[in-house]
Amino acid sequence: MHALRWPVVLFDLDGTVLDTVELIRASHAHAVREVLGVELPDEELMAGIGTPLREQMEVFSAERADELFHVYRAWNHANTARLIERYPGVDEVLLELEAEGARLGIVTSKMLDAVELAFAALPPPIVWDVVITTEDTPLHKPHPAPLIAALERLEGTPAESVYVGDSPFDLQAARAAGMAGIGVTWGAFGRAALEAEEPLVVVDTPAELLEALAG
Repeated sequence: MHALRWPVVLFDLDGTVLDTVELIRASHAHAVREVLGVELPDEELMAGIGTPLREQMEVFSAERADELFHVYRAWNHANTARLIERYPGVDEVLLELEAEGARLGIVTSKMLDAVELAFAALPPPIVWDVVITTEDTPLHKPHPAPLIAALERLEGTPAESVYVGDSPFDLQAARAAGMAGIGVTWGAFGRAALEAEEPLVVVDTPAELLEALAG
């Protein structure tokens, strides 16, 4: 690998580093079925992925958002170990970046206990230099606050940083933070939705991601 293009590389978690897409889809379907008694199409269930869970529940029902939130979390946590998967090739990217001396972070809209559950089921191949969760900032993606919080902890600047994510919200947050953004198509959103945000590049494989990060 050539020298890194950015010394700070931040990643979204769901749909980017770990394959939680089916876990999230099934958790949403369970919650709306149990609480609202409805079956929603997958595109509706998944439209808010990348934003905090409570905000997603308010879209389904403002009046019953709390109930939806708790039912979702109970089912999600009970089924995390069963449904979570690794993306082939992503661990190798992380190990390569670590070997090259990059400062590496997770910036997610997940809550900390859900992140810990995911990492307990599938331990990361590296030690993350920073992990920013919903609890760390009052504002969340697509607002840049979580990315800025990560940079503060890493003593990094937007100019030397890149954010990698699978959702339009990730790329909007990167742009708002003054950082480069890279979209990945192996998560919850397709290429068209990512390209609409005009990121630096959209990649289809971890190998392409590594190439983009090497510049």
